[in-house]
Amino acid sequence: MIKTSKQRSYLKGLAMNLEPIFQIGKSSLTPQLTAAVSEALAARELIKISVLQNCTDDPRELAQLLAERTRSEVVQVIGKKIILYKEGKDNKKKIILP
Repeated sequence: MIKTSKQRSYLKGLAMNLEPIFQIGKSSLTPQLTAAVSEALAARELIKISVLQNCTDDPRELAQLLAERTRSEVVQVIGKKIILYKEGKDNKKKIILP
């Protein structure tokens, strides 16, 4: 769980090098996409999602909805990029927050 601005800043730094692993298009948030994002968060903890031009929904609203549905946290929304974080259960792959 992100508690401080220092932790959020650290996660933003890690996310800079990530490529988006999902794209949200005109069909917006489907149950399949939500399930796939949830699985990816369990495996990676930190993911980046790209919102395509043909999606009419607001990226900030999409980020909030995804965070609620996957029980994750929105790290940042910049333009059409969403960064989500969910603390993992596997200690070997865990991101250690400062």
